[in-house]
Amino acid sequence: MTAPPAIAPTATTPHWRNYLRFLWNALLDSVDGNWVFYVWMTLMTAIFLVGANAWATQVRDGMHLTNMSDHVSWALYIANFTFLVGLAAGGVMMVIPSYLYHDEEMHDIVLIGELLAVAALIMALMFVVCDLGRPDRFWHLIPGLGRFNFPVSMLTWDVIVLNGYLAINMHICGYLLYMRFLGRKPNPKFYLPFVFLSILWAISIHTVTAFLYCGLGSRPFWNTALLAPRFLTSAFVSGPAFIIIAIQVIRRAIGSNFGDGPIRTLANIMRVTILINLLMVISEVFVEFYTGGSHTSAAHYLYFGIHGHNALVPWIWTSVAMTVTAALCLLYPKVHDHPWLLDVACVLAFIGIWIEKGMGMVIPGFVPSTLHEIVEYTPSVLEWKIMAGIWALGLMIYTLAIKIAINVFRRSPLAAKEDANHLNAQPLAS
Repeated sequence: MTAPPAIAPTATTPHWRNYLRFLWNALLDSVDGNWVFYVWMTLMTAIFLVGANAWATQVRDGMHLTNMSDHVSWALYIANFTFLVGLAAGGVMMVIPSYLYHDEEMHDIVLIGELLAVAALIMALMFVVCDLGRPDRFWHLIPGLGRFNFPVSMLTWDVIVLNGYLAINMHICGYLLYMRFLGRKPNPKFYLPFVFLSILWAISIHTVTAFLYCGLGSRPFWNTALLAPRFLTSAFVSGPAFIIIAIQVIRRAIGSNFGDGPIRTLANIMRVTILINLLMVISEVFVEFYTGGSHTSAAHYLYFGIHGHNALVPWIWTSVAMTVTAALCLLYPKVHDHPWLLDVACVLAFIGIWIEKGMGMVIPGFVPSTLHEIVEYTPSVLEWKIMAGIWALGLMIYTLAIKIAINVFRRSPLAAKEDANHLNAQPLAS
């Protein structure tokens, strides 16, 4: 299937017509592709529909279909939410080098990180809706309609920073793509302040999320001052890992070797942050098992099990093994020259951090309970289906966004002008 030819913008047409043409071209780009694209989108659509059906069943029959209980009330949904907030914050790793340090090569593909933040935040908010059980009660979080409890409640702060970060990134991506579509240079006044704001906002979204946990005095496993730094450090591992994989896929899809410099920069960031993350984990483990404390029992349950209850033990040790293996791969000096080794390191780091910040952080906060009861939790099939459906939708959104962005940059008059300038700058062959 071949999409109709794109409609080029003109300088004489009204602004609203150019905007409609931009949206129409985006629609055309979203339905055009080769067989690999159609197979990928069909697979993701099928998984999403399975998840949507499972969520509809949960809404109809109630939360008792999940394995959550009064003892473990935050589980797989909130675990994914926490991880995705970090993934969205990790997208800022493309922004810092490109704008603060004027890395021109990183600047060319900064939208990959910005679009990742948008897709990750949409998924994170969807997991919150699924965890509500009754999505029709979401209006209670709307200022003026419900009881927002601002600024006392940390949950209200989380609502503000997450939706604010989503709006900031959507503005940056939309404005840059639209200007590129028109063939105009973006006006720094309309996007650069938001870029620098996004850097601070990215740190705030994960810090506030960490405060949600460590501010709960009845859950001593989370009452550590290292929680916010651990969240941020792990975000700066998972975010660059996903972006590197995305760049590798895009390079193979379009047959170009662009992004060598950004890949090196992101790999160097991962090389440092993954070691800092492991150091923080070791520090937490030392405090738990050497000095003891009020939440030692939760740590014992997580790493070794208690009284025959060990549902989380395979999870956490798998995470440790994956993270350590990824760190060793990244410490190899020439890892940039071996794409397969770098891909393996990124996949292992991504999954390892997902387990650590999800099953290895959220669940132990509830086991043992405040009454020292041990009620274990393992996700139900329904929860796995819903999780897979949301991830499939997020990957579809990210795929389409990247595809539209690449086509806009290829088709833009600015791209032709830059290519012509590049060719004119080359010396003539003798």
